[in-house]
Amino acid sequence: MADKQKVEMTFLEHLEELRWHIIRSAVVIVIFAVLAFIYKQIVFDMIILGPGQGDFITIKLLCRLGHAMNIPRLCFNTQPILLQSIEMAGQFTTHIKISIIAGLIVASPYVFYEFWKFVRPALYTKERKAARGAVLAVSLLFFTGVMFGYLVICPLTVNFLMNYRVSDMAQNNIKLMSYVSTVTGIGMATGVVFELPAVMYFLTRIGLVTPDFLKKYRKHAIVVVLILAAIITPSPDVFSQLLVAVPLFFLYEISILVSKRVYLKENERLSG
Repeated sequence: MADKQKVEMTFLEHLEELRWHIIRSAVVIVIFAVLAFIYKQIVFDMIILGPGQGDFITIKLLCRLGHAMNIPRLCFNTQPILLQSIEMAGQFTTHIKISIIAGLIVASPYVFYEFWKFVRPALYTKERKAARGAVLAVSLLFFTGVMFGYLVICPLTVNFLMNYRVSDMAQNNIKLMSYVSTVTGIGMATGVVFELPAVMYFLTRIGLVTPDFLKKYRKHAIVVVLILAAIITPSPDVFSQLLVAVPLFFLYEISILVSKRVYLKENERLSG
């Protein structure tokens, strides 16, 4: 009965429903943002500034691997980074920005849940059952992507760009906001990219993508993945680019399997 009432809601009533979902999501984001603002030492010293430090876990592991495989390039220049803020409110503005981004990342499962609550009444019973666990899957993919970007891509990118010089006479004086934007941008971007299997699931459900289509353009996908890896990791080291390319291609293969499973179930439902 509740579902029927939701279906018969007017356009304005749907907008009102959506507004409350957005408000509840915003409240949770603000709560986590305030916590991130309060614990700035943890957020900045241990997390945001971590990828640029020589004792960062990924840098240490890559250096050990470089010694074992006789690849000196894997040992980055571990000089401490020096950031500068040249605006009066620069550090305060950066603090607020990072707090909001942290709140958004931590609250993302609840945001996905609110979005799912809004969409769920419009689905059929079978579609709801098929999409069971969607919020958990989407949240895990997003967090995995953020962690991959933070632990793998960020230290490679930050250390390369901060230590790259066109001449010994030119010194890198990095702005705090520039560094922060790079780290957060990479983390959010990889979080979105890792949603590829979930996107392919829904595209297959609505008939826009088939597993045969994905298989047909696998070679094209490999080229795109390699280009993305070269862009994301500016380091000329092939090993560093493979660290990014392999997981991205693995995501594409998972998307094919997900699409195939959904496609077969849809055919069984239509034929039955």
